[in-house]
Amino acid sequence: MKIARFLAGNTPRWAVQRDRTWYWAAGELFCEDFCVTEEAVQGSCPYLPPCDCSKIVCVGLNYRDHVKEMKHDMPSEPVIFLKPPTAMVGHNGEIVIPHGARRVDYEAELAIVIGKKAKCVSASEADQYIYGYTCLNDVTEREIQKRDGQWTRAKGFDTFAPVGPWIETELDPQHLDIRLLVNGVEHQHSNTSNFIFRINEIVSFVSGVMTLNPGDIISTGTPSGIGPMFPGDTVTVSIEGIGELTNRVK
Repeated sequence: MKIARFLAGNTPRWAVQRDRTWYWAAGELFCEDFCVTEEAVQGSCPYLPPCDCSKIVCVGLNYRDHVKEMKHDMPSEPVIFLKPPTAMVGHNGEIVIPHGARRVDYEAELAIVIGKKAKCVSASEADQYIYGYTCLNDVTEREIQKRDGQWTRAKGFDTFAPVGPWIETELDPQHLDIRLLVNGVEHQHSNTSNFIFRINEIVSFVSGVMTLNPGDIISTGTPSGIGPMFPGDTVTVSIEGIGELTNRVK
């Protein structure tokens, strides 16, 4: 099931896709009263990030080829960092390069959406806390990342977390093709089978560090092929079984 969030007038509203048609939903996502109505979405409504979150937790260095690309040692446990919710922008939204930036990179990632409060869950029970999956572009100012020696500022600018276009709730994440295209040309291509740490391991590890709330996002790392974006570029994250997240750079 695909669940998106649109801006209807000035009001954010969730919608559910049935037979390739979007229908408005009633109630709150992650709550028992959430249900699909018979009212079809009419016209073209802008996409919003598909969920509200208290935090975006990102995993660095989770593809073997990317670890080699970045010349790091293979991690023995997940390397995690945070992006603020204010960095989110939806499908078709703009990635804004901040003043003074020297190199802003794309990073295609599969993102987990948490469905219920999770604290210190085991890997064997982690599936029970996952609501679905979406696409995320972990946009990074690479020169600031190198200069700071840690990643918060380089990855925390407004619009540096495009996410969407929707949440897919019926998906096996273990063997998914993931690609990134700039202006229609492929720059990243891998498969989630190349993860160092699997989905359940990641959820368990992160929940052992911090409480995860409904709507929180865990982004699972990027494959090799990272590179810069420039004003005027159109960047697309494409993940098998989910769809395409497209954003223009300005």
